[in-house]
Amino acid sequence: MHLIDTRIEHEPSGWRIDFIGDDGDAVTVRVAGGADINEAEAVERARAVMVQLTAFGTRGGGRSLNQYDAASNGNFDDEPLLETRH
Repeated sequence: MHLIDTRIEHEPSGWRIDFIGDDGDAVTVRVAGGADINEAEAVERARAVMVQLTAFGTRGGGRSLNQYDAASNGNFDDEPLLETRH
């Protein structure tokens, strides 16, 4: 999905942000806290939610396409695990 539009709507319970793709698919993120954040902050929080969901969906679900993708979506499967010593 390639993002072509973002629609933002203020609702009584917070913000509704619709990310719309060129293929007609859409993802809606609802951000709580309508009174204490502005529109720009709501969009940033919605984007952060999307990044968290992307990272959740890729861990253990396959390899990232490239190094940038691995770093940007939280898939660090190629990185060695740090050992904890007690």
